[in-house]
Amino acid sequence: MILTTLRSPLLAIALVVALVATACGTNNGSGNAAGASGAPASAGGSQAAGSEAPGSGGASPAANLSGELTVWAMGNEGTKLSTLADAFTKANPGVKVSVTPVDWGQAVAKLTTAIAGNTTPDVSQMGTDMMGQFGATGAFDPVPADIDPSAFFQSAWNTNQVGGAASGVPWYVETRLLYYRTDIATKAGITSPPATWDDLMAMAKAMKDKGGAKFGISLGTKNWQEYFPFLWQNGGDVVDASGNPALNSPQAVEALTFYDSFFKAGLTPKSVPEGFDITPAFVKGDNPMFFSGPWHLGLIDTAGGAAFKGKWAIAPMPKKVTATSFLGGSNMVVYKNSKNKDAAWAFVKFVSDPKTQALWYTTATDLPAVQSAWDDPTVKGDPNVALFGEQLKDTKAQPVSATWSELSSAINDTLEKMTSGAMEPQAAADQMQKDAMSIGVK
Repeated sequence: MILTTLRSPLLAIALVVALVATACGTNNGSGNAAGASGAPASAGGSQAAGSEAPGSGGASPAANLSGELTVWAMGNEGTKLSTLADAFTKANPGVKVSVTPVDWGQAVAKLTTAIAGNTTPDVSQMGTDMMGQFGATGAFDPVPADIDPSAFFQSAWNTNQVGGAASGVPWYVETRLLYYRTDIATKAGITSPPATWDDLMAMAKAMKDKGGAKFGISLGTKNWQEYFPFLWQNGGDVVDASGNPALNSPQAVEALTFYDSFFKAGLTPKSVPEGFDITPAFVKGDNPMFFSGPWHLGLIDTAGGAAFKGKWAIAPMPKKVTATSFLGGSNMVVYKNSKNKDAAWAFVKFVSDPKTQALWYTTATDLPAVQSAWDDPTVKGDPNVALFGEQLKDTKAQPVSATWSELSSAINDTLEKMTSGAMEPQAAADQMQKDAMSIGVK
């Protein structure tokens, strides 16, 4: 049966601003917005009153915390973090927390300047794709040993591994699912979402040829976040077990060939206008399928209105070898230059507490990185959100690399050449491998 679309009032809280909330980058082609476990290094840190370090086995007595604490947070999170800061202060009245909102567009420059000038805050939000770049500077304080990695989604914890040591703590996560028009699928004779790659291709063809849609699916022309899930699903990876680039493996070439086949068949646009927004195209029916995160639940509701209810649904990623999806989100880091590390780590533990994670979900609609927080009724009460929770169990993120910004840009350039028809998949894979070898991924 086709999945029915159910939506929660909680997900309508941050309709448009949630588009900015993701820290993992921009999904240009689809108009989306948008980030091995090692034992954490030992360091000092105190437990916040009333909170429990995830996986620590029980709440510890509150430390006598005092002094000032500066926290930087980006985008939507920066404007809403005062809710958690107020809750932390209530539990720790001796601490004064000052939150500085930072625009995502200015975050890299601001953090670079602060680290270079030894003027960092005590704590800051850190996009999962930024961990390698800033972790390589040695500016982060090691994660205390009493924070248990197993409390978090494994792929989220892995984004904090810099040089084999945990340098940050997952704060919130996001992943991608398939959004599709159930009414157009029904018209095309499709009665269930695609379970495999072959199903996805067949459904895209049917949506266009029988359902009357302009295209069958919307895929990014230059979007590594959209391509990588196909690479992972096919049993490939960005790097091999030794950490060396593996972007032209047989699995990678096959994944690129499959990805490109949608463009070659005219099932997805070969180019999109700058700033293209998939939401109205989806509501109109031109692009009846696309991959995106939970922020689109509210955006579609708003764009489609009451008349659009029941005409769309979400579904898990289609499977090849696996059904892996992309993992993004943000972490929290404490800086070595912090003059109040006890309060800083207490704050990080506080925002990682399952109850605080549930509060943050109702505040900013960010998905919890702590697995036990998904048992909270405010989180698991929405069936659509629960689907994202299930998908989070099978996710991966990009490598933690100091050069990721440069390499991902090069990968996107090559993807654009391939999807526009100027380069074949094998040549694209070889170019990606060449760039990765030249730029580096460690």
